[in-house]
Amino acid sequence: MKLTEQQQRTLRATIDRIIPPDDYPGAWDAGVGDYLAKQFEGDLSALIEVYSQGLTSLDGEAGLRHQSTFEELSDHQKDLLLSQVEQGDVRAPWTVSSQYFFRLLVDTTAEGYYSEPEQGGNRGGVSWLMTGFENT
Repeated sequence: MKLTEQQQRTLRATIDRIIPPDDYPGAWDAGVGDYLAKQFEGDLSALIEVYSQGLTSLDGEAGLRHQSTFEELSDHQKDLLLSQVEQGDVRAPWTVSSQYFFRLLVDTTAEGYYSEPEQGGNRGGVSWLMTGFENT
């Protein structure tokens, strides 16, 4: 993946708040990280800088508000911060639009979670099992 180790940790923490684990795996364990890595080599290659800058800015926002990295925040703090980012209520300097970054992150997380397993996400067809898709 073309992200730094810190950006990858922030990505994992972020997508697991978008689709958190419950009775089924969350986004990361369902392969969304693998899906994104594959897409960064193809269809999303033009957006790798947006991801990189957005993840760094998200960590900066967490640092400014909580003196911590995003991954170290409680789930409640992560959810609140993501809501603020979604609304454009940011205090740290962002080099990309926080609202655009949030929408992109949600859209591509959902794509990876519900994709064909051959695309790298939806490991073991977990989202299909969760939704009953395989039973229809």
